[in-house]
Amino acid sequence: MSDAYADITDHDTYLNDVPHATFERLRRDEPVAWIEEKDGSGFWGVMRYDDVCAVSKDYGRFTAARGIRLEEMDEEELEARRSMMEYDPPEHSRLRRIVQPSFSRKTVLTYEAAFREITRKRLDAILERREFDLVTEIARELPIRILCRLLGVPGDDADKLVDWGDQMIANADPEYSRAVVDQVDTDEYRLLPFRSPAGLEVCRYAEKVALDRREHPHDDVLTQLLPLTDLEFQNFFALLMVAGNETTRHTISHGLLTLLEHRDQLRELTEHPELMETATEEILRWSTVTMHFRRTATHDTELRGVPIRAGDKVVLFYISANYDEEAFPEPKRFDIRRHPNEHVAFGVGHHFCLGAWLARLEVRVTLEELLPRLADIELIGPVERLRSNFIRGIKHMPVRVRLR
Repeated sequence: MSDAYADITDHDTYLNDVPHATFERLRRDEPVAWIEEKDGSGFWGVMRYDDVCAVSKDYGRFTAARGIRLEEMDEEELEARRSMMEYDPPEHSRLRRIVQPSFSRKTVLTYEAAFREITRKRLDAILERREFDLVTEIARELPIRILCRLLGVPGDDADKLVDWGDQMIANADPEYSRAVVDQVDTDEYRLLPFRSPAGLEVCRYAEKVALDRREHPHDDVLTQLLPLTDLEFQNFFALLMVAGNETTRHTISHGLLTLLEHRDQLRELTEHPELMETATEEILRWSTVTMHFRRTATHDTELRGVPIRAGDKVVLFYISANYDEEAFPEPKRFDIRRHPNEHVAFGVGHHFCLGAWLARLEVRVTLEELLPRLADIELIGPVERLRSNFIRGIKHMPVRVRLR
């Protein structure tokens, strides 16, 4: 089918990047659209910015407690895999408050010197090669290093944690997962995070960390989580590991690719580094790495006059909302000077991303440290994208650089 009629539920659709023409058509013709699923009950897709914001804030009508992804889970699965994300206030607020201070803007700024040092050392080691995979050598390596410091786990465990994160959040991509969710029977893993066998390793690791912290408390995020039950601790750890690394890593990759595709913007940002903050926000909008989250209608209701029944899945497409013509002037134009830029790449309302300020810092510092070193950068091979209808990821991006 043409791009305007792509199957937005099919993981393979996103191997060629986001079918923006499909979302544009839906925003115009069916802003609240019924979407059929091959392996599911179907759902209401919410495509426009204002509606995405409204549904996100209305947890009385649209709950997160029945799951936040397209996957439908029974009660046993929900309880086994429930994290902070699958709660509404006040329970969501209780869990969030435990670690909120560690992710505030003020606290995150205290991490800047450490992340800048990590970034410089990594760039020193990689850029001299001149040719390398920008994703695996830079974008994949940087966020996990500062996350290890934040969580208080050994830096030597970073590679292991990244591998587990890849397997879980990329559970539809055969390069990362040995249990591809739509190709093999994954029923034996249904009680594990992301329905992934890697979830078992993550839970075991979290259990060991919790035992250590109870005997030797540290001044870190994981020590703050000790009042939780064992299951809550394990699921919170898995959430922090994936959300704190994977999404930022893909945002950095997309940001650099987008700058390569918009050379005028790359030149302007290099010449005017004072634009880095607005450029970071535009990269976040443009990339929208987490493409959707789901809610479930708590009772019969309607949205834009469309009747929605109790129990229906309602999916918020941030990737569509961030390109909404009614919310953003010329949304298909990448503009590092765009302001205001009230994108929903971090969600909105009570579930606004806990790590938003950390992600902003990591994207900004990576660009601030990388761009001044480059006289030129170019692609020397195909960009390989993640097979996922959930995460807009880049797996490989071979580049050649010329240093100043």
